[in-house]
Amino acid sequence: MNPSLYARHEASFTLAPLTGKARAQIVVIGAGLTGLSAALHLAEAGRDVVVLDAHEPGWGASGRNGGQINPGLKTTPDQVLEDFGPERGAVLARRAWAAPDLVFDLISRHNIACDAVRSGTIRAATVASQMSALSSLAIQCTALGNEAELLTQEEISQRSGTAFYHGGMIDRRGGQLDPLAYTRGLALAAIKAGAKLHDRSAVSTLRRDGAGWSVVTPHGSIQAQQVILATNGYSGPVHDRLRRSIVPVFSAIAASAPLPPPWRARILAQRESLYELGEITTYYRIDAAGRLLMGGRSASRNLEGPEAFPYLIARARRLWPGLDKLEWEAGWNGQLALTLDHYPHLHQPEPGLLACVGYNGRGVAMATLMGQNLAELVQGGEALFPETPIKPIPFHFGWKAGVVAGIAKGRINDRLGL
Repeated sequence: MNPSLYARHEASFTLAPLTGKARAQIVVIGAGLTGLSAALHLAEAGRDVVVLDAHEPGWGASGRNGGQINPGLKTTPDQVLEDFGPERGAVLARRAWAAPDLVFDLISRHNIACDAVRSGTIRAATVASQMSALSSLAIQCTALGNEAELLTQEEISQRSGTAFYHGGMIDRRGGQLDPLAYTRGLALAAIKAGAKLHDRSAVSTLRRDGAGWSVVTPHGSIQAQQVILATNGYSGPVHDRLRRSIVPVFSAIAASAPLPPPWRARILAQRESLYELGEITTYYRIDAAGRLLMGGRSASRNLEGPEAFPYLIARARRLWPGLDKLEWEAGWNGQLALTLDHYPHLHQPEPGLLACVGYNGRGVAMATLMGQNLAELVQGGEALFPETPIKPIPFHFGWKAGVVAGIAKGRINDRLGL
């Protein structure tokens, strides 16, 4: 089961494993946001598509993340133009920073009940030196059509309920939702559009078969013309080079009991999402029940329960000292996929095989967008990112030690304001 708080409030979502032999035009491996968005868009276009997942829709990071709908990429729009050129970069920047539009449109069109609210995303400056870059970013986002506005120290203090920040920027295209309910809503929409979904169907073998592909699970197999790998941070040995091309980093959430009314009126009263700038920082939001959801980096193993994440609770108490008596209801973590250049990577390692991995903490909006783009590619459309060869990371076997060292270095840099 998905270990998150979200799963406690969702009805069971049981499909059926793949059994016997089948055929399809397209097989999607992975029932997270990327795979389900691709399947939905393909099914709506009349394509015969089957989705396979080792667990259930939303079991991975798609259904257990912080629920923030953040516009854009890790890098700035100007950096995107520099990295990808004026033509491709302009298209990519425009669609990436408008990605929340796609999320809210899908929610509206398919009546997905997921506590979605378009309340804005706040980038909070933890040191004064970050404000210059935020000022430049606000100008760049406004040029893309986003409602971006700088926040003074007083304004962000009023919104966040803490005097910790030096200022910030709010992008009103962003927002928040229940990510498991959203992911399952996409699954139901894909099924309604004609896609077939199978849970408990881990792929054991993926191999070329003539002009197409053979996809084998414990109890069945599918012959397909096209395969989409949408496994992201949970990529496994079915395509080992893809698995070794990303760094799986664990991120954790601690969820409080509903806040008392005075605190509910003080902390993000309009239900904005907030994330701190820096290398190793926290992010948080207030959910529909008034709970404070604090997120941040985690130890690189599966953990569960609020007691497993004392540093997140300590962070909340530091930001709002009056919350020292607040009870905490739940805690969980999951794997995100990081890339070394902080961009999603689009691959076509063989004809008829597509993959996209590495959302670097922007998964709700960007995974939805890239699922749509994968569907466009299958139908002869243009790729948002250039297709690149899969490049396994050297010494990938030591990724856990590397993550620990990276977190330690990042925390030092954050303390020094670098």
